[in-house]
Amino acid sequence: MSTKFLHQLKRKASGLIEDRLLKTGKVLDVRKWDSSTIVEIDLHLPSTTMDDWNEVPYMKCMVADLTFRDYTPSGWDVETQTCTLYIDVNHNGPGSRWAQQIQTGDSISYLGTNTTRQTPVNTSSIICLGDESGLGHLLAMQQLSLPVSRFSGAVLIGDEQGRKLFTEYFKTPLQPIARNDIYGHHSLTEWLLQQSYNLEDTIFYLVGNSTMVSGLRKVLRKLGFSNHQIKAQGFWS
Repeated sequence: MSTKFLHQLKRKASGLIEDRLLKTGKVLDVRKWDSSTIVEIDLHLPSTTMDDWNEVPYMKCMVADLTFRDYTPSGWDVETQTCTLYIDVNHNGPGSRWAQQIQTGDSISYLGTNTTRQTPVNTSSIICLGDESGLGHLLAMQQLSLPVSRFSGAVLIGDEQGRKLFTEYFKTPLQPIARNDIYGHHSLTEWLLQQSYNLEDTIFYLVGNSTMVSGLRKVLRKLGFSNHQIKAQGFWS
């Protein structure tokens, strides 16, 4: 089968998906963090109802022909049907290239939204730990954690300017932590061991690259926390 014919099939399949299944959103604003790897995208999603988002949602965005990536909407507003994506572009992939090219006024295509099945459980202490790839997920957890006084944790942000922007821009109990190892689990472990959490009423949510999530889970188990107290969402290795 010729390469030309395969490309024709791909374009035809992409057109069928776009015509029959895809929804469209409008890019309201794009902010690229200075000297950091985060692209922040404000969206209006007129075809999506947000009033039933009681668990952390995700949307499957089309980032190239027949290529989709999952991103977590944060800071959503039910009445205006708006939300924000935080995309880590510190790797060479179709999602990163898509996010870096988006401009205010563009339209985006997505296959709808779904739930990650993660929601803050009814306990007095919700601790979220993650990296840049999980920033949107962490902020969505904060939005769902009412009262917010029971929510805290830490997020890895590799560069100093990014950590400074995070502290200045976000009203959040999440502490930005410097990344001193490739996957970040040693950096977050060092921070974690300086904290003091009750073994009985604390639930941990681990979000980000799979190596970090796996490493932190092992540390928490050694500290005496049970499996049902550790909720994980791994994104990549």
